[in-house]
Amino acid sequence: MLIAASVALIFFYVPTDADQGFSQRIFYIHVPVALTAYACFGWGAWKALRHLWKREPGADLESYVAIHQGVIFGALTLLTGSLWAKISWGHWWLWSESQLVLFLVLFLFYGAYFMLRYSVEPGPARANMCAVYALFGVVLIPISFLAIRLANQLIHPVVFTLQGPQMAGSMFLTFCVSLAAMLTLAATLFHVELAGKRIDSRLRELRELLT
Repeated sequence: MLIAASVALIFFYVPTDADQGFSQRIFYIHVPVALTAYACFGWGAWKALRHLWKREPGADLESYVAIHQGVIFGALTLLTGSLWAKISWGHWWLWSESQLVLFLVLFLFYGAYFMLRYSVEPGPARANMCAVYALFGVVLIPISFLAIRLANQLIHPVVFTLQGPQMAGSMFLTFCVSLAAMLTLAATLFHVELAGKRIDSRLRELRELLT
């Protein structure tokens, strides 16, 4: 329902931007998806910390699933960002733009997480190594976020300041609904994948008992 509402608001309610025209509507998809990717990576790092600090049961698996969702939303961020850049700049990608490169570094860093995870046999050692890796990666999130806020390009305008959101009420409503939709979608996918992983783990244990 939230996704349907956000799509309706984006294409039929929010006013067309005076500078970028119709293409600016991708802002209401691109930015919520990017913030959702940050949230997933942050949640994965938090669960990694819980694993190392409290030895919380299941925290390693929850960290893995959160990072997996973060990589998915990170890929969508790069895709929508490239589309927006092509329309606004005339280029799919510009290596001179630090905000683009830093997000790509963040994405690749967490993409390499899976290479590490599946190169080590399952067990406490793998869980500990992955947790430490996830915690190192979270440092890149504020750096990437600050790079976007410090950029001077129109494609990454700073719309949230100390004075509040710099947008009309209809635009802010659309943004909030879209962000809620993306966060809810990510949470739903997280719980569905987590349930599937737990079932797989339980089935694996049963097979080992039977053999």
